[in-house]
Parts: sequence; C-alpha cells; structure tokens
Amino acid sequence: MIGRTAALILKEMVQLLRDRRTLGIVLAIPVIELFLFAYAVDLTVDHLPTAVADMSRDNRSQGLVEALVVSGFFDVRLNLANEQAVVRAIDQGRVRAGIVIPPDFASQVARGEAQVLVLLDGSDSFTVNSGYAAAAAIIETHALELAAEKARQMGAAAFQLPIKTSARVLYNPTMDDMVFILPAMGALLLQVMSLNLTALAVVREREMGTLEQLLSTPVRPIELMIGKLLPNVLVSGLVLASVVLAGIYWFNVPFRGNIWHFAWLSLLFIISCLGLGLLVSTIAGTQKEAQQLTMLLLMLSILLTGFIYPRAPMPDVVRAIGSFIPLTYFIRITRALYTKGVSISFLWSDVFVLAVYGAVVMVVAAGTFKKRLD
Repeated sequence: MIGRTAALILKEMVQLLRDRRTLGIVLAIPVIELFLFAYAVDLTVDHLPTAVADMSRDNRSQGLVEALVVSGFFDVRLNLANEQAVVRAIDQGRVRAGIVIPPDFASQVARGEAQVLVLLDGSDSFTVNSGYAAAAAIIETHALELAAEKARQMGAAAFQLPIKTSARVLYNPTMDDMVFILPAMGALLLQVMSLNLTALAVVREREMGTLEQLLSTPVRPIELMIGKLLPNVLVSGLVLASVVLAGIYWFNVPFRGNIWHFAWLSLLFIISCLGLGLLVSTIAGTQKEAQQLTMLLLMLSILLTGFIYPRAPMPDVVRAIGSFIPLTYFIRITRALYTKGVSISFLWSDVFVLAVYGAVVMVVAAGTFKKRLD
C-alpha cells in the first residue's frame, strides 16, 4: 500500500511541477485576490453623498448640518428646496442620503419640539445601517449640546448627564475592519483554492483517458484519494504562508496566537477542503459539472459561514446547511487565533468537528469513487 501510494504521489508531483505556468498562477491568484478584497471590502460606509433641504436657514439648522458634515459620514452634495426634491435625487442615484430640516427650526428647538427627517437609500443595506446609526448618534449629541447650552442660559451652574458611559473595545481597539475581514478572507481563499485543486482531479483523469490506465493497476480508491491529496497539501500550505505574511507585514493585522497551533489547524482545514474537493470530483461527471459545484460551494461559503454575515440570526435550516462547510469552523478558529490569541482549549469543539469532517469526507470520497469507467 505504501509503495502504490508513494508512486501515485510521485506521479501527481511530476504533473504538478511540469506545468510551471499553471502552478505559478495557482500560487499567485490567492494573493492577488487577497489584495483586491482587502482594498475593496469596507463594512463601514462613510462620506455618503447627501442632499440637504434646509427650509429654516437659521443658525440652528446650519449648526446641525455642519455637525453632520464634520463627522465625516455625510458629504453635502446638493442643497434642495423640499423633501420631494430630496427623494427625487435619491431615486436618480445622485445622492444616497437626505436631511430635511423643517421651517422655523430655531423656535422649535427653543420649545423642545424640533424634528429632523433623515432619508436613506434602502437599496443598499450597508448605507442604511451605517447612515442611520451615524445620523442618530450625531443628532443626539448635537441635541445634548443644545440642552446644555439652554441650561446654562437659564442659570444652571453645570449640566451633567445622570449616566456616563465608557466603552473599551477588546482585541481591536481601533475598530479596523481589516482585523475582522482579513483572517476570514484568507480562510475563504484557501478553501476556494483547495477545492479547485482537487475538484477536477478525478474528472480530468476520466476526460483525458488516463483513468483507464489507473484502473489497470492494483491501486485502491483510498490510495488514489491520498495520492491526489498530499501534493496539493504542499501547494495549499505555500499559499497559506503567503497570505499570512501579507496580512501581517503589508496590512499590519497583528497575529496574537501560537503560530504552530495555527499551522496544524490550518493543515487540518486544508485536508478537509481537499477531501471535499475530491468528493466533488468523484460525484461530477465532467469538469464543467465540477466547476458548477465549486461555484455553488463558494456562494454558500460567503453567505452561510459567518464570513461577513453573522450566523446567529439565520434560520435553523440555513444554519444547518452552513454547518456542512468546513469554512464555518475554520473562520471561528482563525479569528480567535489571529485577534484574541486564545489557546486550543477554547476551540476544541470546532477543532473536533473539523477533524471528524476531514476523516468522514475522505472516506465518503473513497467510497463514492467507483473503480470503473462509467
């Protein structure tokens, strides 16, 4: 068994190294995609193009608009006459937010009855979330400042809120989106590359006619799976190392965990992904079918694994589907090791599931592979 498996590994290594151009592309594409994703993805939306309908045009309304602009979340691009004009500008895509200040705003502030309408483009969820939270916080802060000014004018010695809040953000004090995105992005790219490396393995042998030569040998299904797997583990390891180094030294994302623990757990994840790719390869009849299945897994990985969207609010059925994707567990592992620096004892449940997943998917892939041409 060792001799047959070693011969298969040598065969795969020769084929892999012979096509140097493809090997170079395989190694370079994940790093290129990492840079593209890192500079393109931003979960915090600021500098929203904004239209303002200031129907009061007094010091109070101008002070509110100035507070919104100074915050950095809103950039006033248009000054319009009324609410209908603001809605029309949002419909046309000229702006993504609107501020409507009613007439006689200063006197309404003096009576404590002033209201400001904030309009947001609901076709973009990130605009709604970031814009609503920012507008609410800025207007509330501005209202408190006005209340303090009014209290001082009435002769109050000092104006203090009854409750003061202090917050401390652990692990990511600067609230840098890259600290959240990059570990998961590296895991996603690693899974995509691992799946692509092996998803076409058996199908390619069948379409090229070389599978018939393998079937004439005494090789067993599990030996064929291992022979296809191990050379790609080396390639995936090189890609992982390049992604981690780029994250630490280029994007300045600190790595606080044990690097050796991360390496071993990454190896476990790579084997699980490669095994899943082999399963896809044994199920698919053609390379086109294998590519379609890998694209489906990519879409599910982005949506259901916690890569961007949290899993807790998802329905139970949707969350269960995401549980069959190895990225779900490795995202939690890599974020915990990257940002928190925790030990494996805090991650044992995810590690255990990932280990069982890798073993099961390899056995299923070997069982699915039929030692015949049909």
